[in-house]
Amino acid sequence: MDGDVWEFQFIYANNRSAKASVGRQQGRFIRAAHIRHCDLKRVIENPVTEDGRVDQRILELATFLIGARLPFEAADRYEYWLLDPKDCSPLALIFSCVDSSEMASFPKLTDWAALPAAVMPIETSEAERSSSYGPVNYRLERCVAERAGTKPRAQWFTRRYNESEDFPPFLVREDWENDEHRDLCRRYLHRQAPRLLMLHGVIPEERRRMELAARANALDVARFYPLYPEIADNDVMDKIRIEARLRLAAGETSYAMGRRDGVLYQ
Repeated sequence: MDGDVWEFQFIYANNRSAKASVGRQQGRFIRAAHIRHCDLKRVIENPVTEDGRVDQRILELATFLIGARLPFEAADRYEYWLLDPKDCSPLALIFSCVDSSEMASFPKLTDWAALPAAVMPIETSEAERSSSYGPVNYRLERCVAERAGTKPRAQWFTRRYNESEDFPPFLVREDWENDEHRDLCRRYLHRQAPRLLMLHGVIPEERRRMELAARANALDVARFYPLYPEIADNDVMDKIRIEARLRLAAGETSYAMGRRDGVLYQ
């Protein structure tokens, strides 16, 4: 998840017995466990639990993770996007996967889900609170749904990461005609900036924009920093990390163990 805490997931193999349901054969990855990087060696050295011996495949995965170099190369080339009905261009990313064979296992959804407010709370103004406005996350979610229209469509794309492509760099369109909607999108992405910096293929100008936005959440930057593929402004990033180290040394914590709060919440 972040180089310190790993999330193990599994998926039912397609070659299971005929008795297995189609839903299970084509199911999505299911979370199995969390484990800290520092505990991986202990699992390998003592591969026995109260329930018996640890599965050899888990030991192989643990061995791989101990020697893994971060960040990993970008692997997801197939992306499922909600479309803007005006021109059928990508509006918001719903799914992505590594192999084309996986595409059929995803449901045909046309709903984009924001990162939940319980995972990524976004500060609201006094006026918003007094008017009982909902969290920014869900208000932006509604904006995306409205923009997608009454008959939303979604489509798989094969990414090539070259200059001819025109995809939103931070997974959702930012060109909103309504000022309120534009502000909601800006606030959402700025709060998500420490996670968005893990994305590959972002041009330096856009990456620097998110690095500046990430200054407001230094502890999140400290958590995800090992997964950043590039740095656009080393001075900005150094200052953020120094602030994070000072705050962590003072006893602040950056996240709760076991919480599912990566770039995409699934």
